[in-house]
Amino acid sequence: MFPDNRVAWQNPRVMTTLLLVFLCGATVGALAMRAGLHTALHRSGPYWKESGKEEVVLQRFKKELSLTPAQAQQLETVLDDFMMYYQTLQGQMDEVRASGKDRIMRVLNDEQKKKFERMIADLQSKQIH
Repeated sequence: MFPDNRVAWQNPRVMTTLLLVFLCGATVGALAMRAGLHTALHRSGPYWKESGKEEVVLQRFKKELSLTPAQAQQLETVLDDFMMYYQTLQGQMDEVRASGKDRIMRVLNDEQKKKFERMIADLQSKQIH
């Protein structure tokens, strides 16, 4: 066998293993959701109702769209799924921002770090206004 000069993750065996692990995880997740996990997750009540505003939205939809009880239940599930998805994405974005900032801070010296922090604070204050 000839030596392989490729990076380890480019090795076909590694890529095949990663693909199989990913596909197995996706399959198990899909089967679990289909087997009833989705219903169990929503049993404790809609996640999106916690702030209270969404209840007003649902009531308005019910009234203005003349939703049947079955439609209202389905819409409630859709809104719940949407808010969970949105909050998951928001959390991921926060992690990406924090990771990027951490990586930038590792590159800068102490004086540059102070300036960078001021720049970030200025940007954040402009976003609020």
